[in-house]
This record gives sequence, structure tokens and C-alpha cells, in this order.
Amino acid sequence: MSVSVEPTSVDPSPDKSAPANASGGADASARPSGGERPEVLRPHAEVTFAAELAALAAQDDRPRPVRWRLSPWAVATYLLGGTLPDGTVITPKYVGPRRIVEVAVTTLATDRALLLLGVPGTAKTWVSEHLAAAVSGDSTLLVQGTAGTPEEAIRYGWNYAQLLAHGPSRDALVPSPVMRAMADGMTARVEELTRVPADVQDTLITILSEKTLPIPELGQEVQAVRGFNLIATANDRDRGVNELSSALRRRFNTVVLPLPESADAEVDIVSRRVDQIGRSLDLPAVPDGVDEIRRVVTVFRELRDGVTTDGRTKLKSPSGTLSTAEAISVVTNGLALAAHFGDGVLRASDVAAGILGAVVRDPAADRVIWLEYLEAVVRERDGWMDFYRACREVSA
Repeated sequence: MSVSVEPTSVDPSPDKSAPANASGGADASARPSGGERPEVLRPHAEVTFAAELAALAAQDDRPRPVRWRLSPWAVATYLLGGTLPDGTVITPKYVGPRRIVEVAVTTLATDRALLLLGVPGTAKTWVSEHLAAAVSGDSTLLVQGTAGTPEEAIRYGWNYAQLLAHGPSRDALVPSPVMRAMADGMTARVEELTRVPADVQDTLITILSEKTLPIPELGQEVQAVRGFNLIATANDRDRGVNELSSALRRRFNTVVLPLPESADAEVDIVSRRVDQIGRSLDLPAVPDGVDEIRRVVTVFRELRDGVTTDGRTKLKSPSGTLSTAEAISVVTNGLALAAHFGDGVLRASDVAAGILGAVVRDPAADRVIWLEYLEAVVRERDGWMDFYRACREVSA
């Protein structure tokens, strides 16, 4: 027996009046009872960039897949940035090869699910969120993968009070984000798929291959409607945690997100992201600290690659990933130090402790690598003496 699930009948939210789409879903549910809107620390992508999404939708005259808010071309433009015919500037959300974004967007327009794969800090979650926001107008249909993620998080659960009182029924069923996406023709997200136990991962096989979710307790099933798809992310370095089965991997089209190709690209990424975070935290403007951002990026890239920028000196790499995301964290924390305990200008002393914490994960081996790098490279580099002294001070 095949049944379609109406959004109102499967919404597990206590507030049944709150819509599940971007125009009022997560943002509306965060409003206090008095009606005033609080200052959300991190609004969802569809809220933060609502004006850009609306401008794209208004000028997007290209064919759109069923239930998509934008055409594939407009979705790619939303992620990569550009200027619309009316002069509206779309800010880049992802800095990287255009073809990677085009392949990811095209995958979502087919019946294949999308797996974003990469080392930590390559913006997998960021890209996933923005893809869902642009395609479906809602990035909140999310399953966060952990070692304790249960099967119910992907399939469905039960309201046990209803279940005990009346037995299995549609009213007692609590749909997962994936089930809701199937019913509404939207995009679901599964983060850190390789951290999910293998038996729970495999609940996705039927969903992705047959586009159906059986409910044996009711003798029913939920069939996905057109527009449904799923984006999963996985970490290259977590392959040994719960590696995907070949059967499940075949259900995905895999797109590998690379690390930034050049130092300039990575500086641009860090600057843009820190600027966004800083505005929400009332931190100093990024341009005042661009020189320190470049230093942080240079240190991370050299230790990550095992060679100095000029290629003359081989280096030992520490155990940490030293990703772009960690560079963003170091600079953001440095800006906070500069704002609250300095003169508002990002300096070497503001980022030194953060770099030490990112590099030295293994107190024994990594500390030796870090000190060797400071003495052999940083100390000898023109114009870096203030950086060397700040790092030596926190490393003592």
C-alpha cells in the first residue's frame, strides 16, 4: 500500500503552525512568544542570504526541475557568486573550481544522491547547507551523523505515549528529516555519514535506490515525490570509522572538495568567512588584519604541505589537519582578542596562541616539529620577527 504523507501529518514540531520552508521555518520557530525577533547567532543560509535568493529567483528565466526554487544555473551562481543583469551582486559562498559546483548541482537534478567528500575544513557542510537552501529553500532537514545516531534518525520514530495508548498509527509516527524531505520533494542532508554505524547507514539503501521508505508496523510506505534528493558529507580521514559499503556508495555520485589551490585563494576564503562571523559578533573589520591572515595561511599551508612556499626547505608535518576551517577559527579568535584586550587591530600576538593550539595536537611530537619550524623558517623570514617572538613567547 502506497501513501503520501502530508506535511501537517508528519511534522514532529510542537508548533504545528510553523511552516517548514525558508520563509518561516527555522527562523519563525526561534521567535519569542511576544512576537519580536531575537538576534540569532547563526541564521540558516536561507535566512542570511534571503535577499540574494529572492533576486536570483526574480531574474531566473531558465528551466527549473520540479519543486526547485531556482534553476541549476542560478544555484551555481548563488554558490560561486556573480553580478545579475539588474546589478545585484551575489556574494561567493564557495571559492573553488566551478566545475565541481556544476557537477554537484547537476547531480541533485538527477535521481542520484550527492556525497561531498574531502579532508576536514574543505567546506563540505557549508556547501551542503547552501545547496539545500538554494534548491529547496530549507537547509534544516538535517541528520547529524555520530557514533550514536540511531536508525530512527534516518527512518522514523514513535511518540511512545501515543503508541502505548492507541497502538501503531500515523498519529504516533514521528518522521525523520529524510522522511519529511521525501514527502515534500525537498533536499535532506546527512552530515558525517562515515561516523554513522554501518547498519544505520544501510537504511539509506532502499531510500536511495527504490525512493521509498517502508513502514512495516502500519503495512504502508512513503514514496518520494519529485524534487526529493539527499546530500551527504564524509571526511576523507574518517574512512576507517565506518567505511561506506559498496552497495551504499553506488547510490551516490561522489564529488571531492579539494583544499584551496593557492595561498591567495585560501586567504580570500578565510577573509570572507571571518568577515561574516565578525559582523555577527561585532568584531573589528577583516581588512585591518589581512597581513596576519596571510601569515596564518602561510604557516598552515607550509606545515600541511611539508615544504616552504619557495620550495627550498623540507618540513615535517604535524599530526593535525591544519585546514582552512582551523585557520578561520584562529583568526576569529585573534580578532576577538584584539577587540576586547587590544586596540582592535589584529596583530601577531593575537593569533600566536591559536596557531600553537592548532599545530601542537600531540604534545610530544608536534611540539618538536613546531619549534623546529619556528627556528628554521619563521626566524629567518624577513618581516616576521614580531610573529616569531609572539610564537616563541606562547610556546615557552
